[in-house]
Amino acid sequence: MAKATSSQAWLWHCRLSHLNLDTINLLSNNEIVIGLPKLKFVKDHVCSFCELGKTKQKSFQSKITPSSKRRLQLLHMDLCGPMRVASVNGKKYVLVIVDDYSRYTWTYFLRFKDKTPKVLIDFLRLVQRGLHAQVRIVRTDKGTEFLNKALHGYFASEGILHQTSVARTPEQ
Repeated sequence: MAKATSSQAWLWHCRLSHLNLDTINLLSNNEIVIGLPKLKFVKDHVCSFCELGKTKQKSFQSKITPSSKRRLQLLHMDLCGPMRVASVNGKKYVLVIVDDYSRYTWTYFLRFKDKTPKVLIDFLRLVQRGLHAQVRIVRTDKGTEFLNKALHGYFASEGILHQTSVARTPEQ
């Protein structure tokens, strides 16, 4: 079997959606693709597009010092659920709240997702009164349980900045 030229190998590599050359050789030998010449395709250069497609996202280093300078300055919140199995009390959702400064974590179990704004407002009032500190920033995902008129109005009246994270970026 004759060896394919570099330009022929590159042409068929691109035509076959950047298929690797071993697989192209298999297709050529078994005459599976109409018009594919019966040649030996040899990898003699690197396809920059294939290399770029195989790159891995660099992992982020954990932060040693918190972003905030005092407790309750920044709270991270997320709602998990519905869980496949409800709790003994029939609750299927978990609201998780983390203080960025102290890493103290609160969890609330909810029966319904639409109870989140009420539970959150009650929590913020309770914790601000109990700890004699003002919550400055609340960071959540873009879930509908956090993006609604009730919470927007409460955050505006209390002077709380509501930040949302970008989807699929856990390093935020």
